[in-house]
Amino acid sequence: MERPPSTTGGSRRGPYSEAPSTSATARALREVIRAAGDTRGALARRLGIGATDAAAIDHLVSSPDVLGPAELGNRLGIRSASATTLVDRLVRAGHVERAPHPQDRRRLALQVTDQAYDEVLEALRPMLAGIEQAVARLTPEQAAATTAFLREVAAVMREYVVTAPGDPGGRSTAG
Repeated sequence: MERPPSTTGGSRRGPYSEAPSTSATARALREVIRAAGDTRGALARRLGIGATDAAAIDHLVSSPDVLGPAELGNRLGIRSASATTLVDRLVRAGHVERAPHPQDRRRLALQVTDQAYDEVLEALRPMLAGIEQAVARLTPEQAAATTAFLREVAAVMREYVVTAPGDPGGRSTAG
């Protein structure tokens, strides 16, 4: 199948313009992924904090696992010293508290404060309401199919993350 001639002088039109999957559904999902990345910056602006701080709070709120400073730093792709500085800043701002780790008393667990959680929820409320409105327009069958599809895509994305090679900057702790 031939592609139409490029109007951009041979350059790519975007990060996924040459991706192997060109179905409308896959393109729409990539739009959602890009928009999701943009929402973190929007959340940071709404909260009046930096993007890294917002990302840290997002990881702490959404993680099913207890995170300590090292795990948070790993998820954010930052070094240990930077993670410590970040956690100190979040604690000073009243967004995060340090607590004893529930399984390992030698470690610390990070918890988002109730105030920060409420602020994040309030900042996300317009977007969450819009998503709920979109979901409400689905039939029960469409909702079930969409849920199954999104869970499968999330599993594919998690597999992609865990199978990525180690950090090229040498920060990986794996040997």
